[in-house]
Amino acid sequence: MIGGTLRHSLAAALLLLSACSGYETAPPAEPVEANLPYVIGPGDSLNVFVYGRPEVSSGGVVVRPDGRISLPLIPDVIAAGKTPVELAKDLEDRLKQYIKEPNVSVIAGSFQGPTSRQIRVIGEAADPIAVPYRDQMTVLDLMILTHGVTRYAAGNRAIIIRRFNGPRQTIRVRLTDLLKDGDIDANVALAPGDTLIIPQSFF
Repeated sequence: MIGGTLRHSLAAALLLLSACSGYETAPPAEPVEANLPYVIGPGDSLNVFVYGRPEVSSGGVVVRPDGRISLPLIPDVIAAGKTPVELAKDLEDRLKQYIKEPNVSVIAGSFQGPTSRQIRVIGEAADPIAVPYRDQMTVLDLMILTHGVTRYAAGNRAIIIRRFNGPRQTIRVRLTDLLKDGDIDANVALAPGDTLIIPQSFF
């Protein structure tokens, strides 16, 4: 019942979107010039090394839902929203009261990144997901991660909602042409924060 309600809600939302202007036809996939440094997000796993001080170093430190991490000597540190270099500098500043001239390195072991940069796919995907954006990511990459679309998908009516680097855009995507006909020109480059919406077929 819940799944049916969700599908109907998505279909209604897409009908509303189709009544509005502003659709763009997506060009063949070319890398999006994001050029964004990696930013730590909740759920990331970090390795924190303090040179010459293994008792203070920590591996596999998970960023909590509140964006903080806990380490020996400094149990509550904000990590989310910072690059690894920025976090390392903050940790050095905090450790100076305990260690003379600390040298800290932070390396991401596994990562999700901030939610504002994640790629989401909803609607008639086989496995709707949210995944971290990576450089040169395309719709085809995303479809591999979601194991394709359901039998009810209206792939050629799919759209991408994009808010990256400017005003909101609504971009049409020809998923059926890409997945079933192998039309590589229908592949679309993704940008950080994109949401791919796959509607249900009315037939």
